[in-house]
Amino acid sequence: MYIYDDIDQRIVDERVAQYRDQTRRYLAGELSDDEFRPLRLQNGLYIQRHAPMLRIAIPYGLLASRQLRKLAHIARVYDRGYSHFSTRQNVQFNWPALERVPDILAELATVQMHGIQTSGSCVRNITTDQFAGVAPDEVVDARPYAEILRQWSTFHPEFAYLPRKFKIAVNGAESDRAIIQMHDIGLGFYLDEQGEVALEIWVGGGMGRTPAIGAMIRKHLPWQHALSYCEAILRVYNRYGRRDNAFKARIKILVKALGAEEFARQVEAEWAQIKDGPSTITQEELDRVASFFRNRTYETLSDDVPAFNEKLASDKAFANWVKRNVHAHKVPGYRAVTLSLKPTGTAPGDATADQMDSVAFLADRYSFGELRVSHEQNLILADVKKSDLYQLWQEAVRVGFATPNIGLLTDIICCPGGDFCSLANAKSIPIAQAIQQKFDDLDYLHDIGDLDLNISGCMNSCGHHHVGHIGVLGVDKDGSEWYQITIGGNQGNSASIGTVIGPSFAADEVPGVVEKLIETYIEQRTDEERFIDTVRRIGVAPFKEHVYGEKKEAAHV
Repeated sequence: MYIYDDIDQRIVDERVAQYRDQTRRYLAGELSDDEFRPLRLQNGLYIQRHAPMLRIAIPYGLLASRQLRKLAHIARVYDRGYSHFSTRQNVQFNWPALERVPDILAELATVQMHGIQTSGSCVRNITTDQFAGVAPDEVVDARPYAEILRQWSTFHPEFAYLPRKFKIAVNGAESDRAIIQMHDIGLGFYLDEQGEVALEIWVGGGMGRTPAIGAMIRKHLPWQHALSYCEAILRVYNRYGRRDNAFKARIKILVKALGAEEFARQVEAEWAQIKDGPSTITQEELDRVASFFRNRTYETLSDDVPAFNEKLASDKAFANWVKRNVHAHKVPGYRAVTLSLKPTGTAPGDATADQMDSVAFLADRYSFGELRVSHEQNLILADVKKSDLYQLWQEAVRVGFATPNIGLLTDIICCPGGDFCSLANAKSIPIAQAIQQKFDDLDYLHDIGDLDLNISGCMNSCGHHHVGHIGVLGVDKDGSEWYQITIGGNQGNSASIGTVIGPSFAADEVPGVVEKLIETYIEQRTDEERFIDTVRRIGVAPFKEHVYGEKKEAAHV
């Protein structure tokens, strides 16, 4: 992973000192709320329903064990003993005291972490595939490009005050695990016909109040121009994006208003003026940054491990975990492992300080001292020897992170919702926990198979409900919390936005509605068909009929 040089460290240290003085002035009454607000947001500090919330950047989801230990320390000393990993490959603290945030940022700076540009109308944390660098289907390791984008976008003076927040995702694998079609800019890296690295450009994707799948505005761009082309896109957006209406300020609205073809034309015209300028990436710079991601010394191992095979055959619980939580690796004898942050009864994405310390130990012992944070709010050890999997599993069980539910119904993506967020219309966490309890049967979950269930507490869609196979959205009805259900959303190469099945439901009805959707799927599915496949084949109507038909019958009884 990228290591700060003296300049990087000095910039972060100076920002901490600057923010410490800004906080002092605010607490002394020298700055008003309105004056302090943009300053705290630039450093990742929100004011939530009950307390401040501090968001810390985890660039492209990569963490060193020492950094995770620091997060555990901060959770104990400055918060309530836990943290929350978000869908944007960030980590959040929900209870820091405002006056102690400068101390938190100072501690983070000692391990090369910060909250810079995790909020505000700027380019946010660059995200990518949690298996970048190790996935067998990877064509281009996108992490060096993500780091170059991070360095370029951080403190970029021209893009410090955009019409609205801006999110960029990069992917270099055949399977799009970064959801590039649902971002403001999505960069898909590939090898062209000449074997050279190139990228396709998606623009105008996003969720929120007006969800949209991005438009591909350029199929082939040489990698050297990744920055200059993004700069051209941002210039067009900065020039014409709306600032008079926050609900219409995202780039997806501009792309729709102009049309993808006209938007692309304007970007090309802008790019023609800057394409060979200082933003062109040189081979020397790419090699320099890429060198930080080549520090693995893999052993020469056989992929045939008899002891592993014996445990797989004799221990059903271990076999279930391997089936769902262990992933292929491009190096023989190694595997990537997902540690589930979704045990029943726990808020999805939460981890205690003790658990974070334990995972840091596991990363040191089994995975080169490094781990990843996924879009699905789980943690990944990317470089585990196949021969170590059984011992790792036993230790993960003790930590509470060995639930074999990755990709299953209870591997729920969920925002903090009304329990914390002042923007939320409804609570999310209790709904997630009720669904987990309803389906707390691993045999049944494995029979259901792959199914993404996402929950958001409001239209901002921090839980990404739009792309869930089943999506749950909290809505307000006359001051009460209700929940709208969508089905048919999907992330990845065949991204789609879910369809609302009908009127919303009370909180206590949601688990039963999910059960009826599952019943319809099981009744209608064909061999090897996933939930999303069945929805696409038969449409929404049979699901809607099973859910609302029985409600109507009950109403007449």
